[in-house]
Amino acid sequence: MDFETLLKELKLALETLFEDKWEGLKNESKKDIDQFLNDSKAKLKRWTALLVNNNIDLEDYEWLIKSQKDVMLMHALHKAGIHKISIGHFKSKVIKTIINVVKTVVL
Repeated sequence: MDFETLLKELKLALETLFEDKWEGLKNESKKDIDQFLNDSKAKLKRWTALLVNNNIDLEDYEWLIKSQKDVMLMHALHKAGIHKISIGHFKSKVIKTIINVVKTVVL
């Protein structure tokens, strides 16, 4: 598994997700995405390796990824005045996107 390739795919997918939802915040959201991926990189790498090596199943992996939801600091969305509920729903979409990318790239 090439983890750097996975990170690039995750970044692209998350940027697209942001752009589809809030096109006007594209540049600001890139900073948030980079920050989240940098803050979560070690855990994502470790958890993905566990998944690839069949030490955990996809359900456990999803649970671990969901635990990172609070690490997602969506500064761009907060500054734009997006309601907390909308941000929470969007964070759930981010988690689903991460899972889908991982399934596509490494499984």
